[in-house]
Amino acid sequence: MNDAQLLRYARHILLDELGIEGQERLLAARVLIVGAGGLGSPAAMYLASAGVGTIVLADNDVVEISNLQRQIMHNTSRLGQLKAESGRQTMLALNPELKVEIRTTRMDPHSLDQEISQVDVVLDCTDNFATRHAVNRACVQYAKPLVSGAGIRFEGQVSVFDPRDPQAPCYHCLFPEADDVEALNCATTGVFAPLVGIIGSMQAAEALKIIAAIGTTLKGRLLILDALDMQWHSVKVKRDLGCIVCASRPHA
Repeated sequence: MNDAQLLRYARHILLDELGIEGQERLLAARVLIVGAGGLGSPAAMYLASAGVGTIVLADNDVVEISNLQRQIMHNTSRLGQLKAESGRQTMLALNPELKVEIRTTRMDPHSLDQEISQVDVVLDCTDNFATRHAVNRACVQYAKPLVSGAGIRFEGQVSVFDPRDPQAPCYHCLFPEADDVEALNCATTGVFAPLVGIIGSMQAAEALKIIAAIGTTLKGRLLILDALDMQWHSVKVKRDLGCIVCASRPHA
């Protein structure tokens, strides 16, 4: 690190658990964030400010006025702009030393394979089950840790699915893919603005811990927030040895 970086990341470096070695891991890391909305906004901004060297931001949507109640990476002057480009501008304004790559077409299995095979961590900040399951399948295939978040109304969820651990569940173990699952979204049910900020920030924290190899992640646990009563619940999640996505992985 140069003198400017030592100054910028000084408060990280002062942490015994992180230090210079951990910060250098962040600077060398490549992370994929799928979704630049309510969850992706705080996640991307914190990863950028923390010094993750390369961030790939994928979103094919544009900024709409109804987004601005909670999607803090965007602003009124960027209405109609691609969210990925708006996010890139915000991240570089926070930290111009970063390399930010954007993907503005909808991620399909082929593009997910290409992107996920090249990164250290994936953050799923999407709002639909089809994309979440596609991201999970690619993460299992390439043994990449997945930080998954969700938020609707006043309830948020966050967990880590780490296929590098033979005992760890994947997303499909917890939420099996099914045709009859009703997909809730913010446009029809609403969402409390700070909720996605809390969950997205936690996704950033888990990703930073994974990259720096510090602390204990949410692997094997689903953390649920009731923001209306501000109550947290932690649920243990076991691997399903019959899971059609990760059953072929070795297990302990």
